[in-house]
Amino acid sequence: MRPRSGGRTGDRQRNLALAVGLIAAFMTLLDVSIVNVAVPSIQRALKASPSELQWVLSGYALTFGLVLVAAGRFGDIRGRRNVFIAGLALFTLASAAAGLATSPEWLIIARLIQGAAAGIVNPQVVGMIEQMFQGPERGRPFGLLGSVIGISTAVGPLLGGLLIALIGTHEGWRLVFFVNVPVGIAAIVFGWRVLPAHRPGPRQSLDPVAVLLLGIGVTLLLLPLIEERQWQGWLKWLLVPAAGLVLAGFVHWERRYRRRGEPLFDLALFRHRSYTLGCLLALLFFAGFTALFFVFTLFLQNGLRYSALAAGISVTPFALGSALSAILGGRLVNRYGRPLVAIGLVLVAIGVVGIMVALHFVPGRGAPYATAIPILLAGVGSGLVITPNQTLTLAEVPVERGGSAAGMLQTGQRIGSAAGIAGVGTVFFSALAATHGGWSRAFRDALLITLGFVLIALAAAVVDILAGRREARRHAAGAGR
Repeated sequence: MRPRSGGRTGDRQRNLALAVGLIAAFMTLLDVSIVNVAVPSIQRALKASPSELQWVLSGYALTFGLVLVAAGRFGDIRGRRNVFIAGLALFTLASAAAGLATSPEWLIIARLIQGAAAGIVNPQVVGMIEQMFQGPERGRPFGLLGSVIGISTAVGPLLGGLLIALIGTHEGWRLVFFVNVPVGIAAIVFGWRVLPAHRPGPRQSLDPVAVLLLGIGVTLLLLPLIEERQWQGWLKWLLVPAAGLVLAGFVHWERRYRRRGEPLFDLALFRHRSYTLGCLLALLFFAGFTALFFVFTLFLQNGLRYSALAAGISVTPFALGSALSAILGGRLVNRYGRPLVAIGLVLVAIGVVGIMVALHFVPGRGAPYATAIPILLAGVGSGLVITPNQTLTLAEVPVERGGSAAGMLQTGQRIGSAAGIAGVGTVFFSALAATHGGWSRAFRDALLITLGFVLIALAAAVVDILAGRREARRHAAGAGR
């Protein structure tokens, strides 16, 4: 039942439900990056090999992206509150198991389960926002969600560094996982009380063949991207065309299945220009957005020998800028539409160029101070991209399809993040090898690739703006006849 706006009780319940969803989203998205700074401690404590450490990091991202669409659709048809609570409970248990790990294998399995649980939770948050808020009302909650996405990605290294500094490098990494347990339990208790209940409708199948095809396709696509540095040779890239074939089979199956039942994902959503270009823009932007922090953290910690805590503090301006502008973007998106996204992308591009210019003049240990203003500008731009784009992308999606539509959007974001880290990382490490440890040069080269992703995303936004104006002129001409 959707609480109605206009009454104090309904508004209070909606706001409490939104708060629970945002806390859960923050916690699950934070675990994408917070573990990065704990890797040296985990390596020493568990005697983990480089390959095992890679799976501790990438296994979470893999299973996260793997279940998004199926989990979103399952919430659409079986009740988002129930699926949200189940996913959050699984995430909390997996976090506790990760904190108790005594071997690399134990930790890897816990991280795989933790990632899958995060993939179950996140589409429900977007689906519940669509369920509880309508039309222009969605700007504010999506603005807050955009803040959560920006902050969680940027402050992961900072919070990880603080937690490790609190207990010590030997056992402090366990607190990175244990901190999720009390927060998760509280979110489960409050979520059960305030989240909107499911009103049963006609019983529908989850379309298991489509779940299997999509899962295999996404896995084949993500694996070579995530394992780009660990799997040597070119044969791994054969998985990409294999993924294309499996995903083509998924599309064919869904078109056939639609004739006799409700598909896992309604491909008709891609007929909406706002949804198609919004998904593409999100994929491209997250390719640059996530990769920026990947190489910046490496540059600061490995190149300039900053501590995990100091490196985390260095990206704080991005988090602050993103948090504030995401809320502002949520309020302005209904007035300005896609041009607001384009403005945000321009600001991000200027910020990335500013970082390169700053590093040219201040290449040494003063780099974090020199890059603070450009990083703040990039953060402001990011907040004006993530929130408005998510609002516009899902604007024409029916509420009953909100979970699966959000799942596909977030799957694109996960694929974009993996592709960006793979592409930018390849350039970064190649330049590092070619210059025999020239960290500043390698970082600047990597930023050029990041800038390229942002500019392509800007091109997609401009295409949408121009198409929208042509459509508006056609409607105006038709109305005048």
